[in-house]
Amino acid sequence: MLIVRDMTKGFLGNTVLHGVTLDLRPGEVHAVVGENGAGKSTLMKLISGEHTPDRGHLELDGVRHVFTHPAQAQAAGIGIIHQELALLPDRTVAENVFLGREPLRRGLVDRAEMERRTAALLAGLEADGITPRTTVRDLTVARQQTVEVAKALAADVRVLIMDEPTAALAEHEVAVLSRLVRRLAARGLGILYVSHRLREVFALSQRVSVLKDGRLVRTAATADTTVDEVVRAMVGRDLDSYYPPRAAPGETGETVLTVAGAGNDRLTDVSFTLRAGEVTGVGGLQGSGRSALARALFGAEPFTRGTVTVAGRPLVPRRPRQAIRAGIALVPENRKEDGLALRQSVRDNALLVTRAVPARRRPPGTRALAELLDRVRLTARGTGQEVRYLSGGNQQKVVLAKWLATRPKVLLCDEPTRGVDVGAKAAIHGLVRDLARQGMAVLLISSELPELLGMSDRVLVMADGRIAGELPSGASEEDVMRLATAGAPAPGARKEAA
Repeated sequence: MLIVRDMTKGFLGNTVLHGVTLDLRPGEVHAVVGENGAGKSTLMKLISGEHTPDRGHLELDGVRHVFTHPAQAQAAGIGIIHQELALLPDRTVAENVFLGREPLRRGLVDRAEMERRTAALLAGLEADGITPRTTVRDLTVARQQTVEVAKALAADVRVLIMDEPTAALAEHEVAVLSRLVRRLAARGLGILYVSHRLREVFALSQRVSVLKDGRLVRTAATADTTVDEVVRAMVGRDLDSYYPPRAAPGETGETVLTVAGAGNDRLTDVSFTLRAGEVTGVGGLQGSGRSALARALFGAEPFTRGTVTVAGRPLVPRRPRQAIRAGIALVPENRKEDGLALRQSVRDNALLVTRAVPARRRPPGTRALAELLDRVRLTARGTGQEVRYLSGGNQQKVVLAKWLATRPKVLLCDEPTRGVDVGAKAAIHGLVRDLARQGMAVLLISSELPELLGMSDRVLVMADGRIAGELPSGASEEDVMRLATAGAPAPGARKEAA
């Protein structure tokens, strides 16, 4: 139904896409993967009319097109759902679905008709819990994704581009979206699916195309290839292991942080310890209290009861500055909103919080900054480059560098690899493990169960604001989900976290 021929695009004299050709069939989920900067987003913007190609064209049902505006692509039957959702949060679902093409009656918007059509679209998507009159702000991210799909279907699209649709979703929400994608494909839509999550790619797609450095290097039937082969095509080398070796017996040190009976409006009777040299994972469904735990330890949403001890000294941080001075650092879930000053330089971001720590813990100068950025293996044009122009993986490395500059004892990592490619993930995994080996205590929160289990020396599972249990190294995904859904404890799990 769709053929992309010889698609080429450059910016400011730099060619970022080199003669890419691929095709899409009715009812097919065709995955497009590659490292950050490989050209995936540029290709999708060319297909959807957001960019105009320097060379090449599209053929849709045999008709040649060169789009110069997204409205032209949409009129031809091509829709796109970006990773950053394009919804008006204070408008209703119906108003968003028919934005710009509202049904009219006697020159006025026919709200009853608009809501009727929206209800029919939602029913076809089996979108429980969403009504035409629901305000978008009141929906979860997963349900907002469903509204985006309804919006595309209202425009009668036949080709749907989904760019990192699960980047901000928890594990159980990914399953909901996956079922929706399969239903759309069964209706005959062709879906171009961009994702860093290779497990999703292999579960959903019939074919996978790999981009590297702006070139198409491989297209294969998903059933005829392996994850290792796709990774090798993406990064140009084998990744011997997705996760570095865990701490060996005896490698962990003394207890660095102790939490006993702590709680607030979102957390209840939380008790656990963190040891030097150990990566302790935190799992659970979205809303279980994982991020609330990190924010409470960091003083952003403080504990109102219980005790916290850091390196033998009592501390219940009431604000982040207290936590930072005590040696606690937080890599937040949303790096762009909470972790970085996007329009400031790499240098300014890396040194952003050093004023909050005692002078003896501050890096001494430019040489120390260079060593710090080398330690996180940052790839940038220089320390003066604005961080908004870095890839997601390098932005996350700047966040890590910012906290390493404070020489923390405890590193809280909330979704540290969200929205980064497999090569950057491997680098971040290696860095986190290196920090643990150097004596740091790491608390790692992740919605990706393979990452959670692959990186952690033990896993705390949260449910309803409590720690439902603790799992040892080698636990399974089923063990985690059993505790996360408040089911029976997994074999070998302790009901109370040590």
